[in-house]
Formats: sequence, C-alpha cells, structure tokens
Amino acid sequence: MYINGGYWYLNPFPKIMRITKILIVEDEKNIADALQSGLREHGFDAVAAYEGENGFELFSQEHFDLLLLDINLNGLDGFELCRKVRSADPSIGIIMLTSLYGIADKVNGYKAGADDYIVKPVEFTELLLKINALLKRIIKGKEPVASLLRTSNLEMDLDKMEVKRNNLKINLTAKEFHLLEFLLRNKNKVVSRADIAMHVWGIDFKTNTNVIDVYISYLRNKIDRNFHPKLIHTHTGVGFILKENED
Repeated sequence: MYINGGYWYLNPFPKIMRITKILIVEDEKNIADALQSGLREHGFDAVAAYEGENGFELFSQEHFDLLLLDINLNGLDGFELCRKVRSADPSIGIIMLTSLYGIADKVNGYKAGADDYIVKPVEFTELLLKINALLKRIIKGKEPVASLLRTSNLEMDLDKMEVKRNNLKINLTAKEFHLLEFLLRNKNKVVSRADIAMHVWGIDFKTNTNVIDVYISYLRNKIDRNFHPKLIHTHTGVGFILKENED
C-alpha cells in the first residue's frame, strides 16, 4: 500500500506480529486516517490524534506500545512531544513521520528520543518493515538480560538507565544509550555500520547518510575524550569496536 494525499494503492504484504496499541499523531487527517485503517487491517489496534496536545493526552490516558509521530504539528510540535513521551515511557517505540529531508532534522529527531523515521509520502510496505523491526527489538529488550554491563572503568546500569566512567555519571540521549549498549554487548568484536543501523535504528544502512558516524562521535566526546583508556575504535572500511586496549 502507498499513502499519498489519502489515496491507497494495493501492494500485498503479509501481516506482521500483533502489537497491543499504536498511537498515530498526524495533523493531516486524511493521512492519519489512512494509516489507522491500514494498520488495523494488519491486526494492530491503532488510534489517531490530529494535534500534539491531544496526542499527549491520549498517551497519558492509555498504554501504547508504539508511536507514529509527525514532526510538523500545530501547538506542541513533534520534537517536543517525542521528548515528553520518551521521558514518560523509555520503552515505547517511536517512529517519526517527516517531509524534511535534511540530516539535521533526522539527527534532531533521534536526539529527541525517536527510534526511527520515515519520509512522507509514506510507503506503507516500508512502514510495516520498520514497525516489525522495531517491535522485535522492543520484545527482545524485555527479555531477561544482565542489568549491568562493564568494561574497563565504564559501567552501564540498564535498570537505572545510567552510565558512569570512573564513577562519574555521564548523561546520554536515548539513542546514544542504545548505541553504547550495543557496542558493550559486542565488546572486543568489530561491528559494521550495517549491524549498528539494523540493531540500534532498526533500518537498512544507507551509504549516503553519516548518522552512525555522527552518533559515534557524540559517544566518543562523552565517554572517551576526558578518560583513559580510549574505548571506541574505528576499523577503517569495516566499522567500530569497543575494547579496553588501544592499538
């Protein structure tokens, strides 16, 4: 299916795993209603809101597993709504809907707490793939895992959502936290940009974007720049590795 100005084009796609509730916050009513209808056809319990304040009110009243969020909302905009939702529920999946193509807008979305984004007009097949990938990560994240991850003098407490180095607390955004967690779970192993894109962002890696390198740089500035030893290393042409010993 393809959404463009409210018109739908059939494109067969198998139903994916059921999610309890999806909240759609989109100020273009025809798009919001089309998304709601399509998601319900695929077994989801989808609810639509048409502006930011109402969307947050619905979120506050009910439990939602995933949020589809437009950036350009009247009143409470998508970035601010994303921050409020993420602060209230760190485990919810958030996919931003945007007509903005600039890398800065995508980075701002990730910094606000979004897990992924999709550019309008929305291709429904792509949206389902992104939802499926994000749900798998959410479910996996709810499985019992070690609550403390450590290497050298770096410690990550998954229960408290805290990171410390040399016992000094380091403040990370949600996306930086997830990226560091992935690196720690794969410490001493080189991970490719494609691996990071799939496991942290839930998307296929696109060679024309530098989002991953940008976030690696953010992490280095926070956990490596003022500490020893350096932990995050680049393998040119391959990817990145988190390890204690420096080459």
